[in-house]
Amino acid sequence: MAAEWSGVLLTCQRGGCVAAFQRELEVRRLRGGLGPRPPPLLLAVEDPWDHLGSGGATLNALLVAAEHLSARAGCTVVSSDVLREAHILILHMGRDFSFDDCGRAFTCLPVEDPSAQAEALVCNLDSLLKTMTYQLCVGSPPGVWVCSTDMLLTVPSAPGINWDGFQGVRVIAVPGSQAYARNHGVYLTDEQGLVRDIIYKGTEAQIQQCAGPGGTVPLVSGVVFFSSDAAEQLLATHVIPPLDACTYMGLDSGAPPIQLSLFFDVVLCMAAGVAEEAFVKGSGDASVRSARAVLWAALRAFPLSMACIPDASYDYLSTSASDHIRSLTLLPGSASHLPFCPTAHSHVEQPCLLEEGSSVTNCLLEGAVRLAAGSVLQHCHLQGPLDVGPGCLISGLPSGSSPALQGCPLQDVVLQGHHIQLHDLPCRVFTLTGRLDDWQSPAEEATYLNVPWAEFFRRTGIRAGDLWDAELAGSSRCLLNARLFPVLHARQALGLEDVLWLLAPAAPSERLARWRAAWRMSWQELLPCLDKAAELGARRALFFLRGQRKVRRVLLGRQDSSLLPLARSAAQEGYHQAVLGTLDEVASSSGDAGIAARALACVAEVLGCMARGEGGLRSGPAANREWASAFRRLESGDIAAGVRELAAERQKWMSSPALLVRAARHYEGAEQILVRQAVMSSCQFVTLGHAELPPLGHWVQVACPARLDLSGGWSDTPPITYEHGGAVVDLAVLVDGCRPIGARVRRIAQPQLRLLSLGATATQLLCQELEHLEDYCQPHAPGALLKAAFICTQVVQFPSEKPLRAQLMENFGGGFEVHTWSKLPHGSGLGTSSILAGAVMASLYRAAGKAASTESLIHAVLHLEQRLTTGGGWQDQVGGLVPGIKIGRSKAQLPLRVEVEKISVPQGFTQTLNDHLLLVYTGKTRLARNLLQDVVRNWYARLPSVVQNIDVLVSNAEECARALRQGDLPLLGKCLERYWQQKKCLAPGCEPLAVGRLMAALRPHVHGQCLAGAGGGGFLYVLTKAPRQKEALHHVLAQTQGLGNFSIHSIEVDTAGFSVEVVGCDPEDSAHLGEDRDV
Repeated sequence: MAAEWSGVLLTCQRGGCVAAFQRELEVRRLRGGLGPRPPPLLLAVEDPWDHLGSGGATLNALLVAAEHLSARAGCTVVSSDVLREAHILILHMGRDFSFDDCGRAFTCLPVEDPSAQAEALVCNLDSLLKTMTYQLCVGSPPGVWVCSTDMLLTVPSAPGINWDGFQGVRVIAVPGSQAYARNHGVYLTDEQGLVRDIIYKGTEAQIQQCAGPGGTVPLVSGVVFFSSDAAEQLLATHVIPPLDACTYMGLDSGAPPIQLSLFFDVVLCMAAGVAEEAFVKGSGDASVRSARAVLWAALRAFPLSMACIPDASYDYLSTSASDHIRSLTLLPGSASHLPFCPTAHSHVEQPCLLEEGSSVTNCLLEGAVRLAAGSVLQHCHLQGPLDVGPGCLISGLPSGSSPALQGCPLQDVVLQGHHIQLHDLPCRVFTLTGRLDDWQSPAEEATYLNVPWAEFFRRTGIRAGDLWDAELAGSSRCLLNARLFPVLHARQALGLEDVLWLLAPAAPSERLARWRAAWRMSWQELLPCLDKAAELGARRALFFLRGQRKVRRVLLGRQDSSLLPLARSAAQEGYHQAVLGTLDEVASSSGDAGIAARALACVAEVLGCMARGEGGLRSGPAANREWASAFRRLESGDIAAGVRELAAERQKWMSSPALLVRAARHYEGAEQILVRQAVMSSCQFVTLGHAELPPLGHWVQVACPARLDLSGGWSDTPPITYEHGGAVVDLAVLVDGCRPIGARVRRIAQPQLRLLSLGATATQLLCQELEHLEDYCQPHAPGALLKAAFICTQVVQFPSEKPLRAQLMENFGGGFEVHTWSKLPHGSGLGTSSILAGAVMASLYRAAGKAASTESLIHAVLHLEQRLTTGGGWQDQVGGLVPGIKIGRSKAQLPLRVEVEKISVPQGFTQTLNDHLLLVYTGKTRLARNLLQDVVRNWYARLPSVVQNIDVLVSNAEECARALRQGDLPLLGKCLERYWQQKKCLAPGCEPLAVGRLMAALRPHVHGQCLAGAGGGGFLYVLTKAPRQKEALHHVLAQTQGLGNFSIHSIEVDTAGFSVEVVGCDPEDSAHLGEDRDV
């Protein structure tokens, strides 16, 4: 459940870079941070005046929202009717924050969200948006929510607010201690939950009066909800002086400015215990008194209720450096819903130097950077050796600042780099304060750098006259207005060292002279000059620079970390070129086909993300001629040149979503070339011996069983099998008492290849020239598998200068005739195509006078399927070529080698399996090709769910093998059930509705069941609770509606395995195929 916003508005101070904040909101819309249905209205709203106050900012934002919604509704004037069904969220950025130039809303938290769709820094704004959208505001009636951003807030997933019969205005409170309330606001309510008063920094007796049964008090949380009726009435006041001065319309009309508080000028007027005279005259400002009178008249009739959320918590982001550092090194309870990370979105070369209790966010730390407990680094690019002591907050330091920091005693200081704009001149300024300093305390009783001002003056030689004008009274002199921080120098460039010298126990005179010669500003003077857009841009640039390092680390280190969230954020925030460049660099320089393939898959993901869901499906053809030259480079083994050509071609395909998607498809095609090269390393495990050449015209016939995969399928699929490692438990099975897959080959006198595929519709081909084999790598071309078999067995050399006829005559004294058959339907899920490839290769080797072991055939089929470009794994040929019950395994390494272990089962258990296993044909055709593309794409993206699922696929295969060794049918059934769930996780949509109904009907009668192969259709195999249940299950399914044309088949374990026989010459066979057709 989530709130569905009609509009989200973020108010910011005048001159506060509204365009930069609008961009931040738009990025969050793209990330999905504003709910499953992003609001149609999303605005950053600039306050029309300085010091407008939260009340004035609320009224101005409400007017802007109503105006925009009115325009969208086709109105020509502002209509309050648009608020009737609207759900609006107004967030206030509030005042400046001394520890973050972009304010409390954009204060970054030490958080990483592994479940986030896009990788991004988590700001307080993000935390509040999530809390408001997915928890606090769910189920509320139409109206306007107003929320401050100056606090960390958490509420339970079900806050328990009762909205039945709600009217008026409701404030949200959180329980807090009476001690905390002494410096905060609390609500005083009656027994019905109506607010009587708001008490700010009250006396102990006043606070005690607000306490509940547990001794806690309801703290003002900064969140208010106005019903649509109340919001309409509040909106109506924007035309009444002096409240018109709160809005941009008032500014444009020349109204004098006015400052109003949301709680003490707007909300308080509805408190039941507040009298009109006391409320109206409670302000010393005449215009505010007049405004209060208007608000009283407009809002007093609305009841003001309170909802105090149990187990909620709240922490104000205070101006105390100690409190802020504590919040960032150990997130308080108010941020307990956030996944705390001590090194969030950071690249740290030596993490062992970060002490427990420190915090690093959005940083690049190169070399030996030591960080003590209780210190914080944010938005810094530093090079060691550096040593940061305890109690420090350091932020915004660029890479060039590290030399100045080396050897500098950093302890209990706040050191910040700032972007400022002086008219049209951008500058970088550094500020330095102490952790214990207070900005506004008079200098006579305050500290600077944690020591009294007098001691600071003595140590540095600085005089009070250097910092404050003579006419400024001593009581008004404070750290806030002290001109400490160098900005410009007439002759020299300024840097970090121009503030760090202030820490020196004895300052050199030249430093003091240089400092005095510089034009300096106080923090008070710097605040209006802060360039928030530049600061947000610098953070973003550092984040993606760190992201580029992450790309290199993950790919070169072969880590199972997903780069898809980073790809999404790069596409959303305009950093795609930087990420693409890094991926190109890794692909071209790694020297490893496996790493390069994954890098190209990541390029495809970035291009897909740039299309933003438009442009068509990701799966599709990838053979456009414009990419052919790059593909040839990759095929030839020149990966670096191929990647460069791909990148050059890519630039021509970036102008529209459709072109981006097509480019992504071609990058996946390029990736598959490199996967094929990696898999073909298995060729070294194909060893051939010599055999007697069968006489001309004598058939070599091979018959093979089908395959049942009992566990672990998909873990055998390249690249998963050599990047993760795989394990699959297979059975070789007879279907209805026979081996359903076979091939036969014989030599013929004519120097040609005759190919006959037997089945429902027989296909005959005659190949007389090498060109006739050119389409061997197109899986859907007629005879492609057989053509590939001739090439992979090297019976035919392709490509070659020597014609086909000459090759055949010189090597074999003639050509070959091949017949293939399968008694299984297309898409059966029983491994037909791979087993058929094994049968063809076994018969072809023997007919050509060669002998191949079963292990060699397993690896030869891997090679063939890569040349054929079907990209299959090894489980099918292991299942159909190795007899009986076995587990195949491959290690996470290249070259890819498959090792098979026969599983020894208790005596008689094989017959038990025969009695309890049945095949059910679902009547649905499986489309494995699309499933395979999706699985490989998700594996390359290293989606956490996919990585975890591959882990459990392999472990479940080992558990399945144990169940077979123990002869434990119920345990075996559990393994089958788990296996089916794992398949569905990897390939969503592989269980059609009719199959789901069929499985549901069978569930009471079986220990376990699973669709064979990739799923999506084909055969279902079931392990029945009782033996010999074919007739009984047929009766069950016959009584079930909506199943289609199902059929049930018996199966039994084939303990003998495939057979190779030279069966002599068939007198019925003609020496020539009567209806051959040229290819």
